Amino acid sequence: MAGNAVSRSVPSLEQVKADPALQGFWLLRIGFTVAPILFGLDKFAGMLTDWDQYLAPAIDGIVPGTAHQAMLAVGVIEIVAGLVVAVLPRFGGYLVAAWLGGIIVNLLLLGNFYDVALRDFGLLLGALCLARLAAAAHRPGSR
Repeated sequence: MAGNAVSRSVPSLEQVKADPALQGFWLLRIGFTVAPILFGLDKFAGMLTDWDQYLAPAIDGIVPGTAHQAMLAVGVIEIVAGLVVAVLPRFGGYLVAAWLGGIIVNLLLLGNFYDVALRDFGLLLGALCLARLAAAAHRPGSR
């Protein structure tokens, strides 16, 4: 992938148009910046769903406070994760993947959102791809 390595600086539109790896990197970087921030903000607004329903009782029993308070903390973590992806995608991709892994475990413990857990597994794979594409930009000899 040496010829398709992702640039460390913001590439020109012409560079992005010419490089499929760069296109993939930017699509993932933007998506994994915006989505966690929006989902995190919605933990406070509650416009998309009642987020408290997604917290497994086993997890609720070990975290301090109410399920709603736990979801507010989750919202803050998601916002921070999105910002980390924006600034440091090489690290942020792994951070989001780990976070999604935790969400998957929680959903499996809950027992009735297997479809969402499977979707989140796909997102976890995308976050890992983002981290790998970002790492390619930091190899010696990359443009």
